[in-house]
Amino acid sequence: MEWLYISLGLVILLLAGDALVRGAVNLSLRIGIPALIVSLTIVAFGTSAPELLISLQAALKNAPGIALGNVVGSNIANVLLVLGVPAAMTTLHTSGSETRRSFVFMIFGTVLFIGLAACGVFTFWSGVILLIALAVMLLDAMRSAHQHRKEAAAACALEDDEDVEGADPDMPWWRIIVFLLLGLIGLPLGADLMVDNAEIIARRYGVSDTVIGLTLVALGTSLPELATTVMAALRRQADVALGNVIGSNMFNLLAIIGITSIVHPIAVDPDFLEFDMWVMLAASLMLIPFVFMKRDITRVWGVTFTALYVLFILITLN
Repeated sequence: MEWLYISLGLVILLLAGDALVRGAVNLSLRIGIPALIVSLTIVAFGTSAPELLISLQAALKNAPGIALGNVVGSNIANVLLVLGVPAAMTTLHTSGSETRRSFVFMIFGTVLFIGLAACGVFTFWSGVILLIALAVMLLDAMRSAHQHRKEAAAACALEDDEDVEGADPDMPWWRIIVFLLLGLIGLPLGADLMVDNAEIIARRYGVSDTVIGLTLVALGTSLPELATTVMAALRRQADVALGNVIGSNMFNLLAIIGITSIVHPIAVDPDFLEFDMWVMLAASLMLIPFVFMKRDITRVWGVTFTALYVLFILITLN
């Protein structure tokens, strides 16, 4: 039954996260917040809400391995699996993606994260540092996006709301409220189901909550990104996959652990510093040829990435 409850929790998390994004986006646009700000903040935070709630619940239930494993495992899966599986099917044309600046921020965030983890616990002040780094990243992204919009507008007039995920100018107020309520109720419910039953499975099979966080929980929260990227690749529309992965990884490190550690300290299992965090950094650095040398992620790279992820899971479970 625990596997069923974990699956149910994941489904609830995904549906509630989508509902929260839709409700928050349309509420923000209705009260006059610019679409650019909405897309860079509310949408980004909303799509990371499942991971955030899982880490919060895990930290509050004294299961720090799940809280950290969820983030570290998700970042590894984002690079090796979310990019690897679609690329193994068909080449991802990432050569046209302009992601250098975001990639540098991601590497900086990863090194900062590992440095704070080396202290043995993510404290309140660790969270403050991570959130300050997030604010700097968001401000820079906002400035870059605003400049890009100005250049695009000079060439072609665009409706500001078109690029915002979940925006519906005709959505009535009652639907906005329903979406918000579904998100706010469903997210903690789904996170609670996943964390509680993941702990039960960990105890039953004699594995640590760290292993469960790195594998089962991380893989579960990465499945939506994987499914989206696979479908985009099959439709030859996966050009932005690299940028999405980089952005998701930055939010995982800076926002999720930043907010969670402010609410509750997160003890760092020494195993993370011996192996897993260095795998996360190595996986991130593997993107250098595609970011700086403008190469496509070919099928050979896709198979390599996927095989490395399978190897990581096998090593983690042993």
